[in-house]
Amino acid sequence: MTEHDLSAGGDVMDRVRGCAQAALAAYGGHPGASVELLNVSENATFLVSDPDAGPSVLRVHRLGYHGERAIESELAWMDALRAEAGIRTPRVLPAADSSRVVEAGGRHCVRFEFLPGTEPGGSGDDAALDPVLAGAHFAELGEITARMHRHAREWSRPAWFTRFHWDYPAAFGDQARWGRWQDGIGVGPSERQILTRLDDVLRARLRAFGSGPERYGLVHADTRLANLLVHDGSVSVIDFDDAGFSWYLYDLGTTVSFFEHEPVVPALVDSWLEGYRRAARLSAADEAEIWTFIMFRRLLLVAWIGSHRAVDIAAELGAGYTQGSCDLAESYLSTH
Repeated sequence: MTEHDLSAGGDVMDRVRGCAQAALAAYGGHPGASVELLNVSENATFLVSDPDAGPSVLRVHRLGYHGERAIESELAWMDALRAEAGIRTPRVLPAADSSRVVEAGGRHCVRFEFLPGTEPGGSGDDAALDPVLAGAHFAELGEITARMHRHAREWSRPAWFTRFHWDYPAAFGDQARWGRWQDGIGVGPSERQILTRLDDVLRARLRAFGSGPERYGLVHADTRLANLLVHDGSVSVIDFDDAGFSWYLYDLGTTVSFFEHEPVVPALVDSWLEGYRRAARLSAADEAEIWTFIMFRRLLLVAWIGSHRAVDIAAELGAGYTQGSCDLAESYLSTH
């Protein structure tokens, strides 16, 4: 795993902001254009305010996560989804020399159009408070995801297309992309014991499930409500940075990221499935493994929190998320 440099502390974010300012020069915009940090996760995302062009979004990439060709591949799928599947995704704003990926300060940067809208309500703690509202959003999310999966199965990708995999080795192998769950916050001897059992069962069930083309392909890999924008009744899908090859059901596992333990989750999964079936089908064998993919994602997030300790949500969840993961693991293992 490449160290997550945006979580390193010190003056790293000052330097990243400098990269964002430097990248703007490549776009030939107004000299008074400014950048404002929106969030930090795998990358740093900035709101660009340009007196001439209006708002846009600039993504400054972490080091060592994606090469330029992989970023171009992400953008190509976003273009194809918008043009061929009716999925609204942000358009890429090219630089003055027509480049879609700009390098500034040694980092890759991409500028996107600013899409109006807000995250649908009903994620996280809100889901427990308003399950009806959350269920409606999850049904819509399920249908959108099915349309993306259908497109991925049929799309003739460019010969140069390259994205990484979210398979078992990438998640939990020797070079785990987000670090080892064993190094998560609050993983002591008892936690290690139960989570090792979970890891072993996940590996065995995923091997038995298989990765044939009907079950494994190109996915968004982070289809949380936080990555939808709703405006005047239309829904946009954003943040394809983790898009890659995995089981299609992994997208369902990501929908309940960070609140997999909430009592409302089974109902939200049912709503997602209702929406998904409007545009695609899942076999009974697929549906039997839904919680395998929820737990796959949960254990992966234990690792993510451990390797992203400076990110706000990681610091907030900490050891409590690990303990909750152990409780969920006990429940899952009792039936799987």
